Amino acid sequence: MTKKPIIGINADFRSAAHNQPAFSYVAAGYFDAITNAGGIPVILAPTTNSESLGQLLDHLDGCVLIGGADLDPRNDGYMLHASVKPMDARREQFDRLLAREIFERRLPVLAIGAGMQLLNVTCGGNLFLHLPEDLPGCLPHRDSQDAGHRHSLIIESDSLIGRVYGEGEIRVTSRHHMAVDQVASGFRVTARCQDGVIEAIESEIMGWFAVGTQFHPECPYASALDIRIFEEFIEAIQQSVVSSPALAVAAA
Repeated sequence: MTKKPIIGINADFRSAAHNQPAFSYVAAGYFDAITNAGGIPVILAPTTNSESLGQLLDHLDGCVLIGGADLDPRNDGYMLHASVKPMDARREQFDRLLAREIFERRLPVLAIGAGMQLLNVTCGGNLFLHLPEDLPGCLPHRDSQDAGHRHSLIIESDSLIGRVYGEGEIRVTSRHHMAVDQVASGFRVTARCQDGVIEAIESEIMGWFAVGTQFHPECPYASALDIRIFEEFIEAIQQSVVSSPALAVAAA
């Protein structure tokens, strides 16, 4: 029987405040989706020790980069926009270290929400910092009163997203005010909102499975089709192990 792929998942982080200690946490949708797709999820603690992280990644078959608060644009040489609510600095420091390792190793990755933005920035792209200002007239991409806010997608049929959703009208749960602007070299856009905002990117780099979705296929409002993205992720990893004799021996 083929061994299940082990998938690392980064976690959110909250610093100590008042009488509450610092702690990490992650929405169950991420690890439940990996489990249901046939993988084994492992939560990654936000360490800043690159040697320890490297040793850990040696034992992983892939990673999921989760969503969350905003990346701090100052870390990419931009000014802090008033609308930006940066994630905890400890999480962002770890996430950026993790993303660089994923890129250098060409480790299979599924990046969601802020995770897709991080993947794009790590690989050389950049971001819109606030859609209402950067793209005036765009559709609402976030509703503070509705966690399940949905909008439609226009997809490229010859892509993973195209295989998952097929033809017809597609609606996904998406909640963000930052978005991919310039797409990183080696990636292509495979889904957009009807207003043109990028909602999915996929790697064109030979031998590297890397998919990003700005929308959230793991959330409680996701459909059965959304979950297929996780199944494609796990299936791609399993197929790469079977097709590589060296990896097959290592997995045995």
